[in-house]
Amino acid sequence: MLASSFVLLKGIGQSSERRLWQEGILNWTSFLRSPTLPGISSTRKEWYDHELATAQSRLDAGDAHFFGACLKSRDHWRLFETFRPRTLYLDIETTGMPAREGHVTVVGLYRNGHMTSLVRGETLTEDRLHAELEQTDLFITFFGSGFDIPYLQAKFPRLNFKKPHFDLCFAARRLGLQGGLKRIEQDMHITRETDVMGLDGWEAVRLWHQWCAGNEAARDLLLRYNAADTQNLEPLAAQLYDQMVSRFGPSSVGFPIAPSQRPIEVAP
Repeated sequence: MLASSFVLLKGIGQSSERRLWQEGILNWTSFLRSPTLPGISSTRKEWYDHELATAQSRLDAGDAHFFGACLKSRDHWRLFETFRPRTLYLDIETTGMPAREGHVTVVGLYRNGHMTSLVRGETLTEDRLHAELEQTDLFITFFGSGFDIPYLQAKFPRLNFKKPHFDLCFAARRLGLQGGLKRIEQDMHITRETDVMGLDGWEAVRLWHQWCAGNEAARDLLLRYNAADTQNLEPLAAQLYDQMVSRFGPSSVGFPIAPSQRPIEVAP
């Protein structure tokens, strides 16, 4: 999907991108091979060719940061398939207070089939988070842009969270799905263990305080709850990505239209 994205070009919006797809220009290669395109002047075409050649070189180099900068945040989902091996699924638990007064209690990290739970007072340190972030090209969260990432930034201000971010909450909303993570999991037939079904973030706060009071069973349940939230982001991301490609990618445009009928409109 990333190599079919033209919205990274200045003056090309979603409507113009769809027009290109309808013209049969389905990826950067076909754009570069076309000497002329309706609605795009020769001067602008030459400039776009240079920009796409640069994009291709950055893609070959695995430079996710480049695409995170030139794509709007709502389009970061387009990076998922390309940068999946260096994707980090992230979910946090807190003491239930705003970041100024509260604390992060657990950071769940999942990548390439491996679950890591960083716990306050044990393994949750700035250095450890830094090491994890250094291995990451793309964040995936559920409403992490509104909660998890800002909370972590407030508590660990020296760390770099400025990376591409596929927020599944907003992708789900664009696809017409309603409710929180658990509701959408059910709609998408994604399951979790029986003993953590029905738990939510407030229950996680209660489990943390029970653990601090000496209840080891609460510790185990809290970590398994967070692991379920974190690991289930992976199948959810895969399903939402496929639906986003179908709804908003080249396959959504149907048959190509005649070039002379609907020229591509490019912003000045």
